[in-house]
Amino acid sequence: MAYRFSDNEAIHSDGLFFDAVNLKMKLFRDADGNVGPRHIFEHEAANVEDNGDVTFCFYAPQAREVAVSGFGGLMTDRKHLMTRDDEGYWSVRVQGIPAGFHYLNYFVDGVCVTNPLGRVAYGAHKTANFVDIPEEDDFYACKDVPHGTLRLEHFFAQTTNRTRDCWVYTPPMYDDDPQRRYPVLYLQHGGGETETGWIWQGKMNYILDNLIAAGECEPMIVVMNGLYCVDTRVDNAFLSGDFDSMLLNDNIPFIERRFRVKAGDENRAMAGLSMGSYQTTMTTLRHLGTFPWIGIFSGALTRRWYCDFDYYEKFRDTAAFNDKIRLFFFGYGEQEDRIIQGLTPDLRRFDETGLCYDTYTCPGYHEWTVWRKCLRAFARKVFK
Repeated sequence: MAYRFSDNEAIHSDGLFFDAVNLKMKLFRDADGNVGPRHIFEHEAANVEDNGDVTFCFYAPQAREVAVSGFGGLMTDRKHLMTRDDEGYWSVRVQGIPAGFHYLNYFVDGVCVTNPLGRVAYGAHKTANFVDIPEEDDFYACKDVPHGTLRLEHFFAQTTNRTRDCWVYTPPMYDDDPQRRYPVLYLQHGGGETETGWIWQGKMNYILDNLIAAGECEPMIVVMNGLYCVDTRVDNAFLSGDFDSMLLNDNIPFIERRFRVKAGDENRAMAGLSMGSYQTTMTTLRHLGTFPWIGIFSGALTRRWYCDFDYYEKFRDTAAFNDKIRLFFFGYGEQEDRIIQGLTPDLRRFDETGLCYDTYTCPGYHEWTVWRKCLRAFARKVFK
């Protein structure tokens, strides 16, 4: 059978299923009158047709109105009204949704709900359905190459006075050679997401597997932390708690004890998307040189009014900055107007002063379709 990216496990996996099976249990009576449970195939919540259209489905036999929309971005928040069949399934076929990852909102009688038939992720501070329409480039597919391992690790954090967890990717050859050591990328998710975002939405493990197999990036360990270090004593905080101290004083020492990490700051990188890019900016510039490889995905440098650290002072001595930072990388979507407007004056100033940086752009908005590509571009440059 010919390879089809639309059938690939990376497209059909989420936090509950590696390969979503779309099954439900139903009582069945055979020819002899025996009654027992059987599995039958359920309707798919979002089925990508061969021509790229998407048929959405929701089961709500008592509902008066059902609709589906995106969160904005390439799939806008326009509501598409569904039509009910005799069995209580509502459906609509939508044309023109661009390829890539799209969060979904389902509305039943005006109430936004999660579709039990659909694949789920955690985003925008809630459990959210999504549809993943295959792109022409299958760089994040699960391919027939050596695969790295995802490990859930627990560590005690003095900063929060409780045990936290982090996800750790080790490259395919990690367990084969017990003497070999690796550089580490600390990779942050965005606001309203969890440390699983880069796995289920971002497909980072497949991206790294494929790049390593092709010889296009250095084998590395990747650590994904939740960027929230909740401090209940502080309300209305943009970044809740002291993530900076947790990462530097609790997580990094744990990782460097637990895994075979190359010694030296030159073997440590940090990158993040959106709110994670802001955290990356704060941490890497506050501790200039501790992370010589910096990745800012869909983030601007504009200093927020509540920021307690003037990181712009780090740009004033261009020679010192260029000496300590090996890669200062900015990646974003070409339709992210707010990010572009925020970055433009800073990048122009860097050009004038000779401060070194790299940029990567691709078509897209503030969404995972862009961030997957940013990670691929960054991974090809980091630790080189």
